[in-house]
Amino acid sequence: MKYAMFSPAAGEAPRLGVVNGNRVIDLPAMMRGVWSDAPTSALALIQAGPQAWKQRMSAVAASIDQIGDRHSHAADAVRWHSPIARPPKNVFCLGLNYAAHAKESSQARGREMKIPTVPVIFTKAPTTISGPYDDVTVDRAATQQVDWEVELGVVIGIGGRNISRADALQHVFGYTVINDLSARDLQQQHMQWFKGKSLDGFCPMGPVIVTADEFGDPQNKRLQLRVNGTTKQDGHTSNMIFPVDVIIEWLSKGLTLEPGDVIATGTPEGVGMGRTPQEFLVDGDVIETEVEGIGVLRNRIVDR
Repeated sequence: MKYAMFSPAAGEAPRLGVVNGNRVIDLPAMMRGVWSDAPTSALALIQAGPQAWKQRMSAVAASIDQIGDRHSHAADAVRWHSPIARPPKNVFCLGLNYAAHAKESSQARGREMKIPTVPVIFTKAPTTISGPYDDVTVDRAATQQVDWEVELGVVIGIGGRNISRADALQHVFGYTVINDLSARDLQQQHMQWFKGKSLDGFCPMGPVIVTADEFGDPQNKRLQLRVNGTTKQDGHTSNMIFPVDVIIEWLSKGLTLEPGDVIATGTPEGVGMGRTPQEFLVDGDVIETEVEGIGVLRNRIVDR
């Protein structure tokens, strides 16, 4: 199942949908009179628990061929929102989780950055989240060095603490695409990553959450990122130093993960900072961020 948040028309509140081909099924409309307290957002559905997921999936599966245009909209005629507008916590992020990216980061910073032996975890503020096709407004008084990072996003479905690696993937609701936009000059100035990663709008997410059962093996997916049509990153999740199950195991040690928490799992090589000469995003640039089996984000940089 592919869940999305969308507005049928300008000015309308976001609502929960299921993507079926080139149509978006309006779940609140379809469930009206059938499930009175049905969740109306992806986050509410996730937090309702596994029984609610099964109910919703069964109802959609039973009706999907009869829906037609009555409770659905053309995918290119709606406004798309981030599938989770504000998770329960900051977005958890992995740094240096691909060996080739760790190497290029070392070269860019002019100092050795060893391949990590435990996951390198930082966070992005919830106010970074923006929609899959939204413009990203960059405050040039804050940064002149905006960089790109394609990442597989993990959405927690069943919370827990001290989760074992063997059980970790059972706690995943689904997967999404994240562009971990980064202000490299702020990272250098502050000597840590939070500020440079947390400018408003610096976490485009979506366009959908693909449920774990449909997505399959998270370590067998291609990731790509293009700027103005030119490929900058082309990697594969099999090259993660710490795969998704290990990330969840480590992150949950003494720390409770909650339904709706989001984890960005790191980026492969090819970021602008690691290029010679270095490349950074400028006003009008269009970034396409893609993960196999999920879809493509398309965001334009707008200076102010």
